[in-house]
Amino acid sequence: MDIEQQQAEHIDYFLKKASILQGSALSSLIVEATSHPSLFAFSEILAAPNVIELEGTENSAFLDVLRMFAYGTWSEYKITASRLPQLKPDQVLKLKQLTVLTLAETNKVLPYDTLMQELDVANVRQLEDFLINDCMYVGIVRGKLDQLRRCFEVQFAAGRDLRPGQLGGMIQTLSNWLSTSENLLVSIQEKIKWGDAMSEIDKKHAKEVEERAEEVKKTLSLRADIDFRGHEEIFSEHGGVMDFEEDRSRPKRRRHPIG
Repeated sequence: MDIEQQQAEHIDYFLKKASILQGSALSSLIVEATSHPSLFAFSEILAAPNVIELEGTENSAFLDVLRMFAYGTWSEYKITASRLPQLKPDQVLKLKQLTVLTLAETNKVLPYDTLMQELDVANVRQLEDFLINDCMYVGIVRGKLDQLRRCFEVQFAAGRDLRPGQLGGMIQTLSNWLSTSENLLVSIQEKIKWGDAMSEIDKKHAKEVEERAEEVKKTLSLRADIDFRGHEEIFSEHGGVMDFEEDRSRPKRRRHPIG
């Protein structure tokens, strides 16, 4: 079963429980959901009517905790920890896992120093153990640990819940991408048309050259034939040959000395 299908089943389970609980019982459900080892999406639970009704009540701090797990990071929690319920160890682990996902949204090469600071990890060994055992083995990220460069190269990271207002930015980004793609497609089509036109011109030119070459061949062949016939007529004239032969066979006259 892939991680998305697991998420859907876990979310459905907690939504059904949230629909029949109220008050402090919902607070316990929030702790259970944010401690679950295989649940990493919380916006749907956050939008449940009974959960929304915690706002302004004595249990509203648990609603803030749920928001933190939907959108926040470990560093953000530490800033507001005095106003929130203390997290259990499983919740701390979960929020640190979610922090890695948030960092991977904007950078596919995560320096060890940044990760250790954001996760409150003391050394590289602890960091690599956390990334391997609590992130990659769980399936929320895939990547390569580069000890030489002291960084984590992210190849895949599961998506987190969209923060309020983030959807508009994503739509704008996708719109810009679509516009760029359309312009690129038009440019490619124009280049294809230009290429086709140049190909036709080249074909036409090649045909003209071929036709001219054939004409030259015919002209040269005709001239050669004419010249050959002319020479043949010269050497085959009967009179000219006989005169030459007769001249050679005619006895020469003796010359008498002039006395």
